[in-house]
Amino acid sequence: MDELTLQMNDLLNKIRYCEVCKKDLPFGPRPIIQLSSFSKVVIIGQAPGRRVHETGIPWNDASGRKLREWMKVDEAAFYDPECFSIMPMGFCYPGKGISGDLPPRPECAPLWHPQVFRYFKHKPLILLIGRYAQQHYLANRFTGSLTETIRNFKQFMPEYFPLPHPSPRNQNWIKVNPWFQEDVVPELQKSIEEAVYKKKGNETKK
Repeated sequence: MDELTLQMNDLLNKIRYCEVCKKDLPFGPRPIIQLSSFSKVVIIGQAPGRRVHETGIPWNDASGRKLREWMKVDEAAFYDPECFSIMPMGFCYPGKGISGDLPPRPECAPLWHPQVFRYFKHKPLILLIGRYAQQHYLANRFTGSLTETIRNFKQFMPEYFPLPHPSPRNQNWIKVNPWFQEDVVPELQKSIEEAVYKKKGNETKK
């Protein structure tokens, strides 16, 4: 096992035992994360929901099914860390608020994300799912409008691919923005195929 892989595995173990915001988590810490130094795509969402917290499996809910449909990947590929790393803005379930889950804890991304990105063997494609991820990573390039950011997704490629959250709560957004399914989803599928399957095939040949 090479040095990068060892360092990534060591970091993953540290994250899984993280208790930095333990006192602020109503159900206690349970970081939900999937990492490999070989990953071709990094999925950065908001924070795990209650079901994901209970199962310990990232995107193990209706949102995950919709995301995999958009990406055109099956569960076997999605849960293969050599294909996909999964690290939300907040690693633990933050609890319930008045109108849904609370925002992701603010401690996680600044503390852990920069460390994770040190140990990828190749520059991955980064999916930015939802406003929190887009605000953090696009910084002043985020216009304040999630709709316009996604509509202009090509401006952020090949490094970032912004997406709406695939939650059932966002089905109305999908309906009133038909260009997303017509224009963005096919481009997402092409990008995933290029990043995951073609790169993986080239590495196998080597």
